Amino acid sequence: MFDAMGAAGSADDINAMEIHHWYTKFMKECPSGQLCLHEFKHVLDLHGLTPEANNYVEQVFHTFDMNKDGFIDFLEFIAAINLVIRGKIDQKLKWYFKLYDADGNGCIDKKELISIFTAIQAINGHSDMSAEDFTNMVFQKIDVNNDGELTLEEFINGVEGDEGLMELITKNFDLSNVLKVIQNGRRHSV
Repeated sequence: MFDAMGAAGSADDINAMEIHHWYTKFMKECPSGQLCLHEFKHVLDLHGLTPEANNYVEQVFHTFDMNKDGFIDFLEFIAAINLVIRGKIDQKLKWYFKLYDADGNGCIDKKELISIFTAIQAINGHSDMSAEDFTNMVFQKIDVNNDGELTLEEFINGVEGDEGLMELITKNFDLSNVLKVIQNGRRHSV
């Protein structure tokens, strides 16, 4: 059986009580200790998603699956929670970048940003602007060489240098809602 305290080394910002809480919840939902994509969606009670929202959930899963074995184990789960709850802003931005870079080529193009924004809207169900407007605004502000792609450096420097954009990205791409669902237990719609 996995020792919950062993996770503290990789996620020392989360205290032992919290780790125990998450471990109990994780093992209750996932007795095998390995969460596959289907179980991940089940734990978060994400059913009947639009294709866009489904792609986003899969992308989140693959980003959390750090060793790329097709499962999220407890250590990966705790590391992800720690990042979302207490990660420093540049760590979060790197993670967001990895999430948006759907094809993994090291750059975000407009199509990738539009599709991820659309997917998140489908899950969070709120936004003040369309995916296209959001994407055009982001590229206009931070694509310094105007090549239609954002590198990690352009993305981090651009977002950190623009308070309004930082706020918008944090608000629109916040994963805390996902964690709230996990923490409060599944909501079964009747």
